Amino acid sequence: MRKVGMFLAPLVFVITLTSQLFGGTLAGVTLPDTVQVGGRTLVLNGLGLRKKYMVKVYVAGLYLEQKSSDPSAIFKTDVPKRIVMHFVRSVSKNQIVDAFNESFQDNTPDAKQTMKAEIDQFLSAFDSVKDGDEILLTYIPGTGTTVAINSKERVTISTPAFASVLFSVWLGPKPPSSELKAGLLGR
Repeated sequence: MRKVGMFLAPLVFVITLTSQLFGGTLAGVTLPDTVQVGGRTLVLNGLGLRKKYMVKVYVAGLYLEQKSSDPSAIFKTDVPKRIVMHFVRSVSKNQIVDAFNESFQDNTPDAKQTMKAEIDQFLSAFDSVKDGDEILLTYIPGTGTTVAINSKERVTISTPAFASVLFSVWLGPKPPSSELKAGLLGR
C-alpha cells in the first residue's frame, strides 16, 4: 500500500502542475490560463462556445487583468483585455463580416453611424479562417484595439471607444447566445 502512495504522490503533483498551465478546455479547445498583453499578465476570465444552428463555430476566451462577471465594469475599465476566437470549423470572410455586422447592429446600433470608419477598418482585416485558426482581438490603453489572425497583426484601431463596441459583441445585451456570454463571464 505504501508503494502505491509513493507512486500516486508524484503523479498527483504532476497533474496539479500541468492543470495550472491551462486555463480551461471547452469543445476540445484548451486555452492558457494567462497571456501577456502590453507588458501585463491577463488571466482567463471564462470560456464560451459559439454555435450557429447547433453547429460549433468557435470557442471564445475572455482575458482580463482581474476576473469579473460584470459586463459594465469590463466595458468601462480602461485596461488591457483580449478575446480569443479559436475556430473549430472553417468560416468564410463573408460569414465573419456578416456576424460582426449583425452583432454591432444588435448591441451598439448607434456605432454603425458614429464609428463607421473604425468598423469598416476592423472588418477589412478579416479573411476566411479554417479549423484551428485563432483570431485575437486585443485592447491596450494608449494603443487601441488590434486584430491578429494566427498571431499575425492585421490592423489596430486607435479609437479607445471602439473597444467597448467590439467587446459588446459578446458581452452586450444581445450576444450570439446567452450561454456564450455566461461562459466568458465565468458563470
